[in-house]
Amino acid sequence: MGNPTTPISFEFFPPQTPEGAAKLTAARQKLAAFSPEFFSVTFGAGGSTQDRTLDIIKQIHAEGHSAAPHLSCVGSTRDNIRGLLNTYKDMGIKRIVALRGDLPSGMASIGEFQYANELVSFIRAQTGEHFHIEVAAYPEFHPQAKSARDDMLNYKRKINAGANSAITQYFYNADAYFRFVDETRKLGVEAPIVPGIMPIVRYSQLARFSEMCGAEIPRWMRKTMEGYGDDVESVQNFGLEIVTKLCEKLIAGGVPALHFYTLNQAKASIDILQNLGYRA
Repeated sequence: MGNPTTPISFEFFPPQTPEGAAKLTAARQKLAAFSPEFFSVTFGAGGSTQDRTLDIIKQIHAEGHSAAPHLSCVGSTRDNIRGLLNTYKDMGIKRIVALRGDLPSGMASIGEFQYANELVSFIRAQTGEHFHIEVAAYPEFHPQAKSARDDMLNYKRKINAGANSAITQYFYNADAYFRFVDETRKLGVEAPIVPGIMPIVRYSQLARFSEMCGAEIPRWMRKTMEGYGDDVESVQNFGLEIVTKLCEKLIAGGVPALHFYTLNQAKASIDILQNLGYRA
């Protein structure tokens, strides 16, 4: 395939321990060799990792890479978000991922912003065009959406509020992605939609994530991985083949970029990239 020209980016979560932080630094150095457009850093349920998110963003920025912090509605106030926006703006951060976020168990109130489109509007009102704003998109639809149509209209509201582009929930069915893009175009929404890619490392972990977020693992994939039992190497080899083919289809279909959910590990993403012809 030659060295592909489709841009790539990587997502991390803030580690909770010094060991986790050291592992993330090592993974980031390996992934940086592939010249990603940016590294994004998640924001825990209810804003629970806010300080750690900021710390990791500072490290990425200090290393000379483009960093994109996640901001979440849940548990946030206008003052809190305004403060973070000012901090990021002063640092020279140019990209934000704006999400509704998950309500942690035991938290009664979602906060002053109920929906991601309200957060996007607020960011634009506070900072004008300073930030490139990414929002979430759900090719297999948000698990809490009342209907597919409702979910599409919610996506349109986020773009109309001022978002520049979207990153999708992960999926393993390329048709779901292309159909979602077609449907948004019919609604007159032209913003680029970047597919989120989840490498397969452990089946039990993937099944748990998918249960939580509503991402579909096709039955044939599920049954194949269940059949491997504790044979982790076979699961990883199978996952590498499946996700490589998915990315090949997406690249052939003209996607604007690929965004990898790394789970703070480098190897699985690098294996896929090398299969696709990317070189460090």
